[in-house]
Amino acid sequence: MADRKVLNKYYPPDFDPTKLPRLRANPVKTFVVRIMAPFNMRCNTCGEYIYKGKKFNSKKEDVMDMDYMGLKIFRFFIKCTRCLAEISFRTDPENTDYVCEQGATRNFQAHDFAEQEERRLAKMEKEDEANPMKVLEKRTKESKNEMDVIDALEELKDLNARNASASIDTMLDEVTAKKTPEELADEEDARIAREIFEEKRKSVKRLAEEATKESDDVNDISNFQLTTKEKEKASELPSTKKSKLSGLVVRKKKNLPDKPPDPTTTSVSNLGPTNNPPSVSSGLSLVSAYSDSD
Repeated sequence: MADRKVLNKYYPPDFDPTKLPRLRANPVKTFVVRIMAPFNMRCNTCGEYIYKGKKFNSKKEDVMDMDYMGLKIFRFFIKCTRCLAEISFRTDPENTDYVCEQGATRNFQAHDFAEQEERRLAKMEKEDEANPMKVLEKRTKESKNEMDVIDALEELKDLNARNASASIDTMLDEVTAKKTPEELADEEDARIAREIFEEKRKSVKRLAEEATKESDDVNDISNFQLTTKEKEKASELPSTKKSKLSGLVVRKKKNLPDKPPDPTTTSVSNLGPTNNPPSVSSGLSLVSAYSDSD
C-alpha cells in the first residue's frame, strides 16, 4: 500500500526513455451523448419507423475531412430500436439541417424540399446575373418557348375550325366509304333482324294489352249485373213488408161534425130489436183500436 503513495520512483542507471514504445492515440475522439432524432426516418434493415424527437444514447465523433467555413461537422451513431442496426447521420451547417448517411432512409418532408428548391433557384439567378452570356441564353430560350406555344395554339385553332365546318352526314359518309361491301351487308342484315324482332315485340305487347282490356270488360259486366240484382232485391223487400203489415195498421179517421138524425133510421130503431147477431170484435181490431187511441 505504501508503494502507491510515493512521489519518486526508481529509475535504473541504464534506463533509456527513447526506447519505450509510443502509443498512437486515436485522432477521432468519440463521446456518448444523449440526443433526439432530428428527422423522421425508416430503418433499411427491418423497416421500423423512427419518428422525430425519439431519444437515443448515441456516439458522437468529429468528421476530420469535412468542415464548413471553419465550423466542425459532427457525426452521430444510433441503434435501431427493433433490430439494433447501426444508423449514422451528420450535421449540415450549410443548410442548417442533418444528413442521413447510412442504415436508414429519411422520410419525405415537403417544407424542407420547398426550402431547398427556393435556395437552389435563388443561387441560379445570382449566377445568371453575374454572367451576361447566360442571361442572353436564357432570353433566347424563353423567346423560343413562346414561339412554340404560339404555333401550337394556331394548330389547335385550325383543327377546331375544321371540326366546326364538318357535319355529321359528311363524317358518316366518310366512315361508310371506308367500309367493305361485306361489312355493309352484315350491317343491313343486322338492321333487318332488329326491325323484325321489334315488330314481334310490339305485336306481343299489343295482344297482352287486348287481353287485359277484355278481362277488365268482363269484370265490369259482372259487377254491373251484381249491382242490378242487389237493387232489385232491395226494391222487393219494402213491398213485401208493406203487404204483410197492411192488415195490422189502420189509418186514423178524422172526427166529422155531428149530423142530424135521419128519421128513417129512428123509425126503424124504434120498431124493436133486430134478429142480427151481435158483432164480435176480433183481436186485430182491438189492436188497431188500441193503436188509434190517444
